[in-house]
Amino acid sequence: MRNWCSRHPVWFMALYALFYLSFFALLERTIQTPDLWVHCRLDDLIPFCKYAIIPYSLWFPWIPFTLFYLLYKAPREDFWRLCIPLFTGMTMTLLFYAIVPNGLALRPKYVPGTDIFAQLVRMIYRSDTPMNVCPSIHVFNSVTLMLAYYRSAVFDAPRRRWMRPAAMVLCVSISLSTILLKQHSVIDVVFGLLLALLLDYAATVLQRTKEIPNAPKKRPVCAMLQAGRFSLQRIYKDADQNHRQCGDLFRVHLLVEDRNAENRDVNIACCFQYRPDVERYALVGQHR
Repeated sequence: MRNWCSRHPVWFMALYALFYLSFFALLERTIQTPDLWVHCRLDDLIPFCKYAIIPYSLWFPWIPFTLFYLLYKAPREDFWRLCIPLFTGMTMTLLFYAIVPNGLALRPKYVPGTDIFAQLVRMIYRSDTPMNVCPSIHVFNSVTLMLAYYRSAVFDAPRRRWMRPAAMVLCVSISLSTILLKQHSVIDVVFGLLLALLLDYAATVLQRTKEIPNAPKKRPVCAMLQAGRFSLQRIYKDADQNHRQCGDLFRVHLLVEDRNAENRDVNIACCFQYRPDVERYALVGQHR
């Protein structure tokens, strides 16, 4: 099963999406009266804002965009590093909804207005019941995605660095929108945040325990480059297009994390040559 998932990541995401949507739809139909009403005094002080539907709606395309972006632009381990805590947390949340049915009664009785914002809010209210709210999946997913942007080295490239603060702004906006639309209580947001941080930490510990024991203590940098440990080909693709000429050599300095050497950073000066026959860069020399 693990080998099949690694070979077919798109099918894996599609099957999980089918499982999640089916499970959530079943909970929406079966849970009509919650056993736990979620509410705190701070909820009563936060006003309703229909314009918050804009960041709230961006949550839906942001998830597949990030997953497919990491799948095709980043090293494959970055993609699975996001999938593991993301899908684990979503499954745990569904199970918690089934074991402890919860809901809230914060929505306004009527959303006035004929503008697009009011219509979208009314559409969300009709399709999404005020049940199964704690912890907030919107908040959990947003925080987990934001952490992936700051963790993956693919966003170290100058033309992609803007995506990290953009992810931070989007994460905060989506989290606030769940409260402003009265879709969630402040309690839901807090537990969604804590769940995301907890599972991300657990995934980090699991990743380190798998890498360190099986790796030799010292390996030459050249051998590590040839083994693809740093996925440098992803970085080369961001190089200046002027270097893509046969026989043109150029030097780059890379600061990479060598987890096999007690998490020490290694500053490597590498010399590469672009080979049009295989459409990739070849390492022709390196030194620390």
